[in-house]
Amino acid sequence: MTLESYGTAAIAPPERAAHWSAIIADTYFPLHLSYRDPATFQGRLERRGMGRVSLSRLRTEPARYERVPGLIRQGEAEEYLVTIPSLAPVLFRQLGRDITCAPGGFIVERGDEPYRFAYQARNDLLVMKIARGALAERLRQPDRLCATVFDGREGLGGLFAETVRRAHAMPADPAGSEVLGRQLVELLALALDRQAETDAGAATVIRAAHLKRAQDTILRNLTDPALSPQTVAAACGISKRYLHDLFGDTGTTVAQFIREARLKAARDMLQMPGDLSLAAIAYRFGFSDQAQFSRLFRAMFGQTPSSYRAACRAGRQG
Repeated sequence: MTLESYGTAAIAPPERAAHWSAIIADTYFPLHLSYRDPATFQGRLERRGMGRVSLSRLRTEPARYERVPGLIRQGEAEEYLVTIPSLAPVLFRQLGRDITCAPGGFIVERGDEPYRFAYQARNDLLVMKIARGALAERLRQPDRLCATVFDGREGLGGLFAETVRRAHAMPADPAGSEVLGRQLVELLALALDRQAETDAGAATVIRAAHLKRAQDTILRNLTDPALSPQTVAAACGISKRYLHDLFGDTGTTVAQFIREARLKAARDMLQMPGDLSLAAIAYRFGFSDQAQFSRLFRAMFGQTPSSYRAACRAGRQG
């Protein structure tokens, strides 16, 4: 694919911010952009396709790019961006991690997860966009490598970064671009996998922290009738897909965890003195009717709510 170029130089100052936002959305995906001075902002973007990847170069004034939940659509293509800054550090936040990637490094961003990306001085960035499936074919759980700074100067990381620079600058050659695109994917996977060997422990700790936060959110909101995977994900600042991935590590689902936590809370209430009806307890913890509550309770604890309450009362009297 030939090199395509876009910029703001010929755009009237009041329209530059909106024009640049449209360029960014068309090249990557919709983002919320903010600028130090929208009227004086200048940006230039060059892009080209290379088989399963696309490469782009951005030269811009300071800006902030936010992938907010409202811009992430259900069923949207799962893609990663790999960004290599050349002039100024990039401040990046995703999946609860805050990092600074200085020139000489590179980072991976998951496009279907919320994130914030900013630089406070004029910058020159190379960006590679790749489908999640293309990377997942060569690398186990690539999500664990998001929001991590990788070395773009030495070893395989350095070779990858230099190959991206050369690939972006090469003359148009459809056959050569296809081959080079495949090589870039292979190099990226090798570079990420090599550094990930030393970062595996930290990634595991981060996933565990996200999982505990999600579980705590559920346990605090068991009586909320609107409690669902979607509301839990929103409260934790992650996508529903990532939330399901976290619970998948435990061999259960979000819905199953919510249901079992509610049944345990209902069981605890049945142990307490009082005459609150079984229907009221069922509704309190989000069950649609008493029959459903009784069926699920029996499946989990081996007896009906009424027999369990009777046994508890008999025990207190004895």
